[in-house]
Parts: sequence; C-alpha cells; structure tokens
Amino acid sequence: MKQRMKEIRIILTIIVLVPLFASCGVYTRYERPAEAMAGMDSLYRPENRPDTARSLASLRWEELFTDPHLQALIRQGLEANTDLRVARLQVEEALATLRQSKLSYLPSVDFTPEGALSSFDGSKAQKTYDVGASASWEIDLFGKLTNAKRRARAALLESDAYRQAVQTQVIATVADSYYALLMLDEQIRITTETVESWWEYVRSLEALHLAGQADRATIAQARASHLAAQSSLLSLQQQAVEQENALCAFLGQTPRRIVRGTMEGQAFSVGLSVGVPLDLVSRRPDVRQAEARLMQAFYGTNSARAAFYPSITLGGSAGWTNSGGAAIANPGSWLLSAIGSLVQPLFNRGQNLANLKIAKAQQEEALLQFRQSLLDAGNEVNDALTQCQTARERLRLDEEQVEQLRLTVQDTQLLMDNSAGVNYLQVLTARQSLLSARLTAVQDKYDEAQGVVELYHALGGGLE
Repeated sequence: MKQRMKEIRIILTIIVLVPLFASCGVYTRYERPAEAMAGMDSLYRPENRPDTARSLASLRWEELFTDPHLQALIRQGLEANTDLRVARLQVEEALATLRQSKLSYLPSVDFTPEGALSSFDGSKAQKTYDVGASASWEIDLFGKLTNAKRRARAALLESDAYRQAVQTQVIATVADSYYALLMLDEQIRITTETVESWWEYVRSLEALHLAGQADRATIAQARASHLAAQSSLLSLQQQAVEQENALCAFLGQTPRRIVRGTMEGQAFSVGLSVGVPLDLVSRRPDVRQAEARLMQAFYGTNSARAAFYPSITLGGSAGWTNSGGAAIANPGSWLLSAIGSLVQPLFNRGQNLANLKIAKAQQEEALLQFRQSLLDAGNEVNDALTQCQTARERLRLDEEQVEQLRLTVQDTQLLMDNSAGVNYLQVLTARQSLLSARLTAVQDKYDEAQGVVELYHALGGGLE
C-alpha cells in the first residue's frame, strides 16, 4: 500500500511540473520562421510590380479556359488521370493516419473472458471462470502523443498539397496540349492555302511560258516552292496526329481525333494580375508541400526532445471470477486492480542525443528547401509573366507585318503583270515572306496562350 501511495505522489508531482516542461519546447507549436520569409516582398522583378487586384490564380479554371471543348477535356483529365487518382488515395491514407494518432489519446481496453475445467487424480472436475477486462492509458505529460498527432496533421497537409499540385499540373498540361493542337491546325490551314496558291501561281507561269512571257527557271523555282509547301504540310499533319495521340494517352484514352475549336476563337480577356508574393505561400501547392515538410521536421524535433522524459501509464483491470487463489467459490466475486507505471530512460541518453541532432539537421534542411521553393516560385512567375507580355507584343507586331506583306504581294503581283520593272523572283520572295510571317504569328499566338497557362500554374491557380 505504501508503494502504491508513493507512485501516486510521484505522478501528481509530475502533473504539477508540466508547465515547467512545456518551456523545454516539447509543446511548442509550429510558426513560420521569419528567416524563411526575409526578402520575399521583392520576389517579383521591379517591372512585374505586385498589385492588389484579383490575382489570376484566384480564378477557377472554368473562368480562365472558356473554350467548351477544352473544358470537357480538362474534366476528363481530372477524372481519369492516373497520377491524380493516386494522389487522392495518398490523401486518404494520410487522413487515416491522423485519425489513428488521435486515438492514441484514448485508453486501450481488452476484454478477456476465460474458463477452465480441471481434475486431479480422478477427483470431481472443478470449473473455474474469469470474466474480466483491462485498460491502459498513457498520460501525455511530455508531448509525445501531441507531437505525433501534429506531425500526422502536417503529413496530411503535405499529401493534400501534392494532390493539388498534380491537379494543377493536369489542368495546365491539358490546356497547353490543346492550344498546341490549335496552333498546328492553324498552321495546317495556312500552309494548305499556300500550297493551293503556289499551284495556281505555277499554272499561271506555265500559261505565260507558252505565250513566251516567262522562262523555265522561274517556273522551276515556283514548282520548288510548291513542293516545299507540300512537304511542310505533311510534317504539320504528322505533328498534329502525334499531339492528339499524346493528349489521348494523358487522358487515359485510346488514340482518336479530338474535337476542338480554333486558335482564332481563343481570347484571354482577363488581366495578368499576379497579386502579392505572400500569396504564393498559400496558393502554390509545392510551396505548401515544402512548408508541410518543415512542419513535420519541427514536430519531429519536438518528439526527439520528448524522448528524454519518462513515460507514464495508468492501468487497471476488473472482472468477475470464482477463483480466488486456492479456493473456488460459487457464485464468484468481483476482482479489481489498479496500477501506475513510470518509465524513465537511463541507458539510451546517447542514442536520444543523436536522434535529436538528426532531427535538428532535418529541420534545418527542410527550412532551406522551403525558402528555395519560394525563390523558385517567384522565378517561375517572373518568367511566365514575361513570356505573356512579350508574346502579346510580338503578336501585335506580327499582325502589322502580315498586313504589310499582304500589300507587298499584291503590289508586286500587279507590277509584274503590268510592267517589266518587277521580275518573278520578287513575287516569289514576297509570297514566301508572307507565309513565314503568318506562321510566326500563329506561333506567337500559341506562345501567348502558353504563357497564360504557365502564369496560372506558377501562381498556384486551381486552389479549391
């Protein structure tokens, strides 16, 4: 009895001293380190000055990608993409682990009914029984269970951030592939028109040759240009089929023709607002994932500190039995017991110190990776915004250039038909320049679309 009272006094003393142990760091909650955020206000280049307007990333993907064919493809990707489905299952696993860690706060209970039939040297058989239950409960005075639960919650945040990263990547990949298809379609259309135009031009030159007004060298040059355009058309058609096949594979479908709109029908009326750099911490899934790893490392360090302190467990049992040692009584009687145990590590201090050093090093690594993820995020935003702005400016110049070259082709054709001052080579050169300019304009239109997709992705768009 004296021993039992001594154990109870020890336990009560430890309960009183818990606030003192809390100052050792085992109960400290994670807070974002100030050193990780130092200088983050200047993540964007001076010309990409942050603003308070609605960020592009705050739009739902349906608001940004308004083409109904593209929206249908994105929905298919979100439903069928294998990587995204795996990421969702990983979130469920992390959620189950968190629930399991919460159950550690509850006592474990075992129900242990037993019965026996015994006889000695032919005597009358004796029946004994024991219907009992036992329970044990670890008191979390030193934060072991608390840090395990918080670490499991951080793991859940990491899994959810990874799922969001995969989801955003699926949206961006489908959109980029779709716009690449539209670019190829437009280039095929332009090249087809050029092939037909060259053929008409060859036939005109052949008629002029019969009239003695054109030489064979000019006709041969025109035919060569016609053949080159045909070859380019075949290459573009091949690229379009390959792009369709790749997109179908990404969507988990067999190769088929993808129904789609046109490049001319694509418009991005939204502004290129990027918000403030701090938004990247809450929106970029890879940044949130890096911070979740830092959070796990933080609580891992707390757990390593808690390993230096004792474990306290309360236990007890209760049951109904007819076996009271040497005597067997019917009916039975209640049997009750209670126990408290304190386990203090004595000979593994060196191992605990090593574990604490490892945990601190891992926490420092996670901090560096978190800061680097912010720097990488800012770099990607700057690159994507520059691509958008540059592509839009190039597209404006392309349109002006195409218009000027159209006039050049018309004027040189008229001059050739009505005067001897312009030869056929000048007409051929003007036509070739116009084709090149039109194809370049289509490429720049795609670069603009791709830049918007990259900017949406870089800002962490698609956050639910």
